[in-house]
Amino acid sequence: MKRILIFAVCSAATSAFAGHELDSRDLTNGQTLYTEQCASCHGANLEGQPNWRTSDENGVLPAPPHDETGHTWHHDNKLLFEYTQLGGEGALASRGVTGFASGMPGFGDALADREIWDILAYIQSTWPDRIQELQAGRNPPHD
Repeated sequence: MKRILIFAVCSAATSAFAGHELDSRDLTNGQTLYTEQCASCHGANLEGQPNWRTSDENGVLPAPPHDETGHTWHHDNKLLFEYTQLGGEGALASRGVTGFASGMPGFGDALADREIWDILAYIQSTWPDRIQELQAGRNPPHD
C-alpha cells in the first residue's frame, strides 16, 4: 500500500514545470557536478548500488541507478528536482507523504537550482531516445 501511495504522489504533475526545464542546459557542468556530488552513491556510470530494490534493516533503499535500468525516468522533472534539492524524505513530505525512509540527502544548500537542473539534464542525456520520450511524457505540456 505504501508503495502505491508513493507512486501516486510521485506521478502527480503540476503546471509550474514542463518538460523544457532540461532544455539548453550545460551538460558538461552537469556531468562534472554529477561526478562530484552524486557518483559516490549512484555510481560513476549511473549504475546505482547493488540490490537497490531491497530495503536495509532500517527500511532505507540503496541508491538506485540513474541509467535506463532504474526508475529515475519514471518521474517528472519537478519531482526529480525536489528530490535532489530537498532530499527524499523532504520531497515526499512536501507532497504529504510521511514516514518514508530515504537515504537521499538534500543538496539545496550545496547546489544552486541551475546546477541541479544541469545534473538532471546530464542524467537524462544518457538515456536512450525511447526512455527520454517516455520521461518527457510525464511532464506537463508547455504553456
